[in-house]
Amino acid sequence: MPETDLPEGVTVESDRDTVSATVVVDAPPADVFDYVRRPANHQAISGDATVQDSTSGPEVLGEGDRFNVRMKQVGVPYRMTSKVVEYAQGTKIAWCHVSGHRWRWEMEATPDGGTRLTETYDQSPAKAPFALRLLGYPGRHRANVARSVANVRDHFASR
Repeated sequence: MPETDLPEGVTVESDRDTVSATVVVDAPPADVFDYVRRPANHQAISGDATVQDSTSGPEVLGEGDRFNVRMKQVGVPYRMTSKVVEYAQGTKIAWCHVSGHRWRWEMEATPDGGTRLTETYDQSPAKAPFALRLLGYPGRHRANVARSVANVRDHFASR
């Protein structure tokens, strides 16, 4: 995704094993954190529309929780179980599934009461990061993380 194709106000950074997108959300970090850690919201957040809905697990995610979502890629439905592997109340949550790569969400207060929101796809803890690189990751998630943070921002803008 060229910089000109990014959702307005979103910045993206990447390196060998990560891609991160950041945006400012007009809501306090606690509200943004609460929205992101609810699996029922993941379908609306998903930047690539692969998340269909949550099927099991807690309503609100906490440290070590497992949750299951229905997914669909290239027309093929499947289920994915993830586990919360990083957690700091109100500021950070990350989850991964069996292969080990993770999606991390970080919230930082801005001086005006908003939130600097960053989502990072991180394949460095994956069981086979070299295989993911051969498949074009993390670059293939560039548009996904950019749209995901924009979707969260837009959720709060529409309230």
